[in-house]
Order: sequence, then structure tokens, then C-alpha cells
Amino acid sequence: MRKRTLLLAALAVVPLVGCMAKTTSTVSAVPQVQLDRYLGTWYEIARKPMYFQKKCAKNVTANYALNKDGTIAVTNRCITHEGKEDTAHGQAFSTNPPQNSQLKVSFLPQAIRWLPVGRGDYWILKLDTNYQVALVGDPKRKYLWVLSRTPHISADTWQEYRNYAKQIGYDISDLNLTPQD
Repeated sequence: MRKRTLLLAALAVVPLVGCMAKTTSTVSAVPQVQLDRYLGTWYEIARKPMYFQKKCAKNVTANYALNKDGTIAVTNRCITHEGKEDTAHGQAFSTNPPQNSQLKVSFLPQAIRWLPVGRGDYWILKLDTNYQVALVGDPKRKYLWVLSRTPHISADTWQEYRNYAKQIGYDISDLNLTPQD
């Protein structure tokens, strides 16, 4: 009877250990990003639902440009559910120079961006060697985007990036494709 109780207790703990390992493992950004190659326009291929993007229905893009002070100007655009263009302007900076794979981004009004609040993690988790497709997220696995230099990617590339996100512990069950015209 005692062996049976121990066996049942062990079997009950095994799934919990698997869940703990998945959520406590660390997320790593790519080792190096050449900012001059990363700058420019990226199309959102997919994203996890985010409150700050709930009005975006389609044609989501992000444009990154280098500011004179070394920070990055961020311009996000989308078409809303009402058919209007929505634009958000932000600023990013690298938190791990010269690797430049971990950024902080703020969309606060410019006058108060100096405050150390309202900054989100923007980690480049996977990036192809030609800087054509990227997986971006945060170390807490709350945010996740698949980005591309073109409005569409191949089914194989889509599956590769989904699999990688899952492999590093992201829940991809709510990863939604973004319509791009």
C-alpha cells in the first residue's frame, strides 16, 4: 500500500516538474544584432494578443530608424477595424550594447520618456542571417511577434518560427496571424 501511495505521489509530481522547468527556464536573445541591418520596415506576420494592439486589424508594420543620439525611433502603423490608419511613435535603446539584441521601448509622450517607467522589453529571439525574418518577444514570455521584411512568409518559415517559440517556452496557442494586403 505504501509503495502504491509513493508511486501515485511521484506520478502526480512529474507533470508539475515539467511545467516548472518550462516556465523557469530563461529566454535568450540572439547573440548579436547589427543595428544598421535591422533598421527599416518590418511587417507583422503574427502576434500574441496585446491590449495596446487590440484596435489593429491588418497591415501592421514597424519602422526603425537611428536617431542622432544613438536611440532608435520606432513608428508602428496599422489599419484599425474601422478602416483608419493608426500610428504610434516611440523610442528604443539597447540594454546590451554592443550586442544590441535586447532593447527597451517606450511609447510614452516624448516629454516624459526620460522617466524610468513605461518601457517594455523588446528582445530579438531569432533572426535569420539575411535579416529577413525575426522573432521578437520578452523574457517573461508575455509578448511575441513574428516579423518579416515582406508582408508574407513561406509556410515552412512560419512553422520554423512557431516551433522555435514553442521550444523556448512560449504558449503559441493564441499566436494570431496578421492579415497583410
